[in-house]
This record gives sequence, structure tokens and C-alpha cells, in this order.
Amino acid sequence: MLKRLLEHYLFLSRWLLAPFFIMLTLGLFALMVNAGRHLISILTSLGSTSEDRVILELLGLIDLTLTGALVMIVTISLYENFVSGAPATTREGWPDWMGGIDFTQLKLKLLTTIVAISAIKLLEVFMDVPKLDARDLNYYIAIHITFVVSTFLFAFSDRVTISGQAEKKTSDEAGPRDEA
Repeated sequence: MLKRLLEHYLFLSRWLLAPFFIMLTLGLFALMVNAGRHLISILTSLGSTSEDRVILELLGLIDLTLTGALVMIVTISLYENFVSGAPATTREGWPDWMGGIDFTQLKLKLLTTIVAISAIKLLEVFMDVPKLDARDLNYYIAIHITFVVSTFLFAFSDRVTISGQAEKKTSDEAGPRDEA
């Protein structure tokens, strides 16, 4: 009885994550306001600013868009995995990936998006290289390389783990062999 009560409590406590998801989605509003500022800056400076400045503002807009997409992927995937499943097949107009992202896939999507955001930031830095000292530039490059290597290592370790599990499953299904 006590075990069932504890399990029921733990099962219901997953709903405590819901306010976090609401806060994340409300945070998208802040990203949207910043993206609007970038767009207004681009549109008001048409013809009076350099091409490099327009490119930098567009890169900032891309950066904010990727960050917003990252927030949505994380929010929806975590909700599906930890709170309440939302199969895409039962909801018209929902993306196909909904209901199909497990924690490993979420981790890789998260990391690859972070690498993309880091690459955009590095590109922004490269556009203003004359204004940066070598130490700062090296830090930006080192941070980006760290993200790239980390993503590669996570993907590689997941691949090794998955193939090891598949081999174990195959050998378990084959059963013990008779040695003669």
C-alpha cells in the first residue's frame, strides 16, 4: 500500500515540470522582441549602412531564431518524455517528429543546435576581426571547437551504446550455443 502511494505521488509530481515549460515558452516572447529589434535595425538602415552591418544584423536574427527553435524542441520533447505523451498521429497539423524524439535524439538535436548557434556567433566575430584582439578571438574559436568536439563525442558514444545494445539483444535472442 505504501509503495503504491509513493509511486502514485511520484507519478503525479511530474506535473510540477509544467510551470517550467510555460516559463520557457514565455521566454520566447523576449527572443521575439530582440528579433524585432534586429529587423527594425536592418530596415531603418537600408541604404545608409555597410553590407557587413546588414549581414551582422541578419546573423543576429538567425541566432535568435535558432535559439527560439531550440527552446521549442526542448520544451515539447521534455513534455512528451516526462509529463504527458502527445502523439503526432492523433493531432492534425503537428510535426511528424512529435512523439518520436527520445532523450538521446533530444540531446543530439540540442547539441547540434548549440553548435550552429556557436558557429553563427563565431561568424559574427570573424566579421569584426579587426576590432578584436588575438586572445579574444582564440577564446571564441576554442569555445566553438569545444562544442563541436563535445557533440561529436556524445554522438559517437550514443552510437557505440546503441550498437552494443543491439548486439546484446541479438545474442540474447539467439540463446546459448551448444559447444561440441
